[in-house]
Amino acid sequence: MADGGVAVRGGNEEAQVSSATAANKNDVVLFRDAVRSLPPELLQDLLSNGVCTHCILRLFSLHEQACSRPSMEIPILSAILRELAEHEVDGANTSVRETEDLIGVEYVNEVCRVCRGILQFMYNDDKGMLVKKNHACDFAAGIRDAVKQEGHQFDSFSLEVSLPLTVVEDEQAIWSYITKKYSSESWFTEKFPSVSITVKDFLKLSVTNPLKILLGVKSDESSFRIHLIYTLSDASDKNQSIHESNGCYKRRKIDDTNILKKCADLQKIEGHELTRNSSAECRDDEIGSLTFPLEKVNQCCSLVFQCFKTSIHVGGRYLKYSRNVSQSRWIIDDERMGEASVEEIIGNNILPICQGDSYKFHAAGREDIDVRMLGTGRPFLVEVQNARTFPSDVLIKEIEMKINSLESKLVRVKNLKFLGSQGWEMMREGEAEKQKQYAALVWISRPIEDDDLQKLTSLKDMQILQKTPIRVLHRRSPLEREKTIHWIKIERIAGKPQYFLLHLCTQAGTYIKEFVHGDLGRTHPSVGSILGCRAEILQLDVTDVKMDCFQA
Repeated sequence: MADGGVAVRGGNEEAQVSSATAANKNDVVLFRDAVRSLPPELLQDLLSNGVCTHCILRLFSLHEQACSRPSMEIPILSAILRELAEHEVDGANTSVRETEDLIGVEYVNEVCRVCRGILQFMYNDDKGMLVKKNHACDFAAGIRDAVKQEGHQFDSFSLEVSLPLTVVEDEQAIWSYITKKYSSESWFTEKFPSVSITVKDFLKLSVTNPLKILLGVKSDESSFRIHLIYTLSDASDKNQSIHESNGCYKRRKIDDTNILKKCADLQKIEGHELTRNSSAECRDDEIGSLTFPLEKVNQCCSLVFQCFKTSIHVGGRYLKYSRNVSQSRWIIDDERMGEASVEEIIGNNILPICQGDSYKFHAAGREDIDVRMLGTGRPFLVEVQNARTFPSDVLIKEIEMKINSLESKLVRVKNLKFLGSQGWEMMREGEAEKQKQYAALVWISRPIEDDDLQKLTSLKDMQILQKTPIRVLHRRSPLEREKTIHWIKIERIAGKPQYFLLHLCTQAGTYIKEFVHGDLGRTHPSVGSILGCRAEILQLDVTDVKMDCFQA
């Protein structure tokens, strides 16, 4: 994580983002002129009650005065507001310092009672050490350093912020307090806006532009997210935060480390509506129940920087030549079933190239461990989570060659492609209507006759009913499914009158083994019931998965 006091350095950076100690005199003069119209009585009230400079500016919708000058030091801004309040209230008895005297003003250690140090760029790092940044550029430099440590490749970023629920509630409290106490003042309607910017939005406005300069990329709805997670250790905060995503907040527990996981309990709180409704809905008899002035705050928020990228996909088709390889990793009582898995053979070769945290394997259906996948192969996706690099076409080809040259020769891949975040669309196209072709070695309890061949091969688009097979009832719901057998072809085996090769094309999801032997009547009709004898399947191969994706 970033440490405190990170300076902004570098040739181009110094030309674009000035350091904190070289605050432009003209900026100070312009800022002083902009805030001169603030009501001194309210200004002094807020300052005396521990409200920071940036919170005051956002309450009066003067956030642009600070956000457009990200290198201006917070102590300077605070000194200007304090002198303005004292000078206007006491009259001409209090002198205003010259601009030169403001440079080098010491940092005020008092933590804001509203934002809990967030807009003062104060926070406790992951080691519990207090970090203070004098201005937005310095804070952005700390984010930049944290991002670079993660080693991501990106050409744009999206900034997200999670706030403690307490901060949002305190925003509401101060808004209600000001409205009730000062709404009768002559200046109130003119100078106090009907809505104000939230702490979260002020922080994003302050930091985004300096961060764009420091990272050298644009800011948009990017797949690369920079996430600032603020938390409080206070028991009153109940370990809850407000998480921003797509313009709304999500309430969730802070200990949820999977930042991409959807929250089950969502509460949308629009920033502007929060302040507007809180003032409009307060009644006169509620003024005594308001929680402002807030209690003095001794500890600022803790901050964690997290960088993550939405999942990318590498897809293609795989062929499985072994009858002892499962599709996914299969462990029972700490004992591996089969000698390997398709998932591990493919995924373990893709993950290191993408430098991701983990991967998930997805396929268009699955075959049993003792079933081979032949022909054109089965479409699959490897979803790489938080990938730091995007593999080039050359690297993708190298991965394909590496998998196909493995000594075991258990699995082969073809038509491997990098799909970014668009892989699911390709997999889903036509998935519901896909057909599969099979070749099965079948034994029946009597010699096969010509009439048997005619009965089977004449069947076209035959509907069958299949109850969940007995062999999978322990893990599948007991349902009855209607499936279609599109066509059947029979191939005799010379010298083996009770054996034949069954070639068939079926609707996806058909249980082929059960269609042959009938599963004690749970699949009807079946090969056994059509021929009027016992039928058993000895070997099964998938020979084609008819989907358009990942074709040569």
